[in-house]
Amino acid sequence: MRRGGPSVLGIVLAGGEGKRLMPLTADRAKPAVTFGGTYRLVDFVLSNLVNADILRICVLTQYKSHSLDRHITTTWRMSSLLGNYVTPVPAQQRLGPRWYLGSADAILQSLNLIYDERPEYVAVFGADHVYRMDPRQMLAQHIDSGAGVTVAGIRVPRAESSSFGVITPGSDGQTVERFLEKPTEPPGLADDPDCVFASMGNYIFTTKALIEALQRDAEDERSVHDMGGSILPQLTDRGEAQLYDFSENHVPGETTRDQGYWRDVGTLDAYYDAHMDLIAERPAFNLYNRSWPIYTHSGQLSPARFNAGGIAGESIISAGCLIRGQVTRSVLSPGVLVDPGAVVQGSILHDNVHIGRGAVVRGAILDKNVEVPPGATIGVNPERDAELYSVSKAGVIALGKGQRVS
Repeated sequence: MRRGGPSVLGIVLAGGEGKRLMPLTADRAKPAVTFGGTYRLVDFVLSNLVNADILRICVLTQYKSHSLDRHITTTWRMSSLLGNYVTPVPAQQRLGPRWYLGSADAILQSLNLIYDERPEYVAVFGADHVYRMDPRQMLAQHIDSGAGVTVAGIRVPRAESSSFGVITPGSDGQTVERFLEKPTEPPGLADDPDCVFASMGNYIFTTKALIEALQRDAEDERSVHDMGGSILPQLTDRGEAQLYDFSENHVPGETTRDQGYWRDVGTLDAYYDAHMDLIAERPAFNLYNRSWPIYTHSGQLSPARFNAGGIAGESIISAGCLIRGQVTRSVLSPGVLVDPGAVVQGSILHDNVHIGRGAVVRGAILDKNVEVPPGATIGVNPERDAELYSVSKAGVIALGKGQRVS
């Protein structure tokens, strides 16, 4: 935080494998996956922290982290003169020759970062969600409450509760009475029995409470050493956990449509749907809010170009693209080539994808460097696609980095 305010260290948990997002995570960590044409998923949490003047941030990495490390070190350069930084921190094995046992163990093994900074508060945020949030408002509630931890929650349908940590608030609406990790039949909310509060994976800790909770957890041989599965239930049982209702968070430049928007893009279907949220005339999530920008760096490229009758509608077209075919309801990353006669509909094309002359691509996610030969089809013959490619439950077709198209 800025001089005169409370001292806060940001810790971003970016070490997960992202198995449910395969094949996009076959060669990279989930937070490094491209989103919205030019961004990486990690850019959203880092932008929220930096916009809120939390300017000392450690990103804990582990699996297939090269792409993520490179993006952070080349993009997120802060002022060293002021002592600010965003730095990737790989698994250091400080407590022995082992990888992280869980997200809580990741922080336990990285306590030297906290001891070196000596912050009053630690903001522990996840790295793979799409949203805008001003963490200062959550911090203010945390300080006022005197809690050991405050967890951000968002209302979701009760039927989806098995995908989240579920928070049961007390009668005051803030004290956490119970924290259940991915329950199948949790109780609904008092004012809306069909909804529950889902944890967003964003926590603010008083430093002393965090260190003590991590040390207690390390001594528990039955623990799974996870923030949601271990640390939150522990602090809830001790009466030290508070809920922050994300619906009360406001950022400059928000619209009535995208206020409170948050998406967990951990599956191909969720990832695809979140992209479709971007391209409407009144998008459910507005990438163009300059008052609370999402930062990234996509290289030095020429503007997008349309030749030979190429057209695009209801789409995001990044720099360096050459469109000579037809593109509708799609998101194209930098360097995509669409040859004459080709048709791209309802698809997400990552960097340097090449769609050959007369080819058809519908309802697909193509990772970087995929080449679709002239006349080939994807999304036209479901039975054939299922034999050749990854297909989600909702029928979204996904090709991995550089995957060959038959």
